Amino acid sequence: MRGVHVTMALASIPGKLDEYLGMPGLNTIELDVKDENGKVGFLMPNWTLARKIGASQPYYSARRAAAKVHAKGVYLIGRVVVFEDPTLTAKRPDLAIRRRDGSVWQNNAGLGWANLYDKRVWDYNLSVAKAAVRAGFDEIQFDYVRFPSDGPIEEAVFAHEAHEPQGWTVARFVHYASAVLKPMGVRVSADVFGLSATHDLGIGQVPRRLSKYLDAVYPMVYPSHYRAGEFNLPDPSATPGQTVAFSLRDFRNDLVGRKTMLIPWLEDFSLTSERRPASEVWAQIRAARKYRTRGFLLWNPTGVYTEEVLK
Repeated sequence: MRGVHVTMALASIPGKLDEYLGMPGLNTIELDVKDENGKVGFLMPNWTLARKIGASQPYYSARRAAAKVHAKGVYLIGRVVVFEDPTLTAKRPDLAIRRRDGSVWQNNAGLGWANLYDKRVWDYNLSVAKAAVRAGFDEIQFDYVRFPSDGPIEEAVFAHEAHEPQGWTVARFVHYASAVLKPMGVRVSADVFGLSATHDLGIGQVPRRLSKYLDAVYPMVYPSHYRAGEFNLPDPSATPGQTVAFSLRDFRNDLVGRKTMLIPWLEDFSLTSERRPASEVWAQIRAARKYRTRGFLLWNPTGVYTEEVLK
C-alpha cells in the first residue's frame, strides 16, 4: 500500500481527486467519509439521522468518487471518525458524554464526544459506514475509536457506563462493527496512537485486543507527536526513521501470531518548517519496510505530498 489521506473538502475541488490519482506509484486513497467535525462527505437519504442533524453534506458523490478511484486501479479506504463528534452531540445531547450539570462534555478544543457506551452511537456510525460500502468503498477505517485523551476527563459522565476496562469497551465496538460490515464484503481497520503498543495511554486502545477483529491496524507514528526522551531519543521529530522504527518494533511484537496487517501512517509535513525533507520521509518508509509492514499511508493536513516517495 502506497497511499495518501484526502479530506472531504479537498475531494470537493473539481479535478483535485484526479491530481492525486495521477501521482506515479500511488495505489491507495484514504478519503474522509465522516471527519473529526462529525460531518459526512456525501448526501445520505433524508430519513437518516445524519441528514436530520445536518451532518450529511454534498462535498462529493460517494458513488462517483469510488468509480473514479477504481477506474485507475486504486484501492479506496473510507475514514470514519467515530466518537469525537461535535455535530451529533450538539443536535443529540442525549447521545453525548455529559458533564455533571447535564451539559455536553467537551475536550480542550471545545469539541463534543459521543458516549462510547451507547449502542445508538455505534449504529449511527455504522449507518454512515454502510452507505460508503454500498457506494463502492473497499475498506472502512475507523478513527478516534477511543476514549478522549484531553480535556476535563474527571468531569465526564457516561450514561449506561459498563463496569469493564475501557479497552474492552472499545474492543466490543470494533467487534460489533466488524460483524456488521465484513459480511458486506469490505475490509475493516482502525487507526491507533503511535505509542499504544508501547504504553497504556488510558484511552482504551489495546492494539492486540483490537487486532482480533480487524483486517489491518494503522498506527499513527508521527515523529513530531512524540515527547522528548521517548525511546531515549532527545528529539524524536529530528530522527524520524528511528522514532518510527522503535514504534513499529513494539507493534510487531504486540501483534505476534495475529494475521492482522500492520500499515503505518507516516508524517509528510513539518511543524518547524514548510516541508519535511524527502529524505526524512524516506527514512520513515525504510523503517516501515524493516518491520515488514504492508506498505504505508502519508498524512499531511494540507494535502500536499512528497510524490517521489510513492514511486
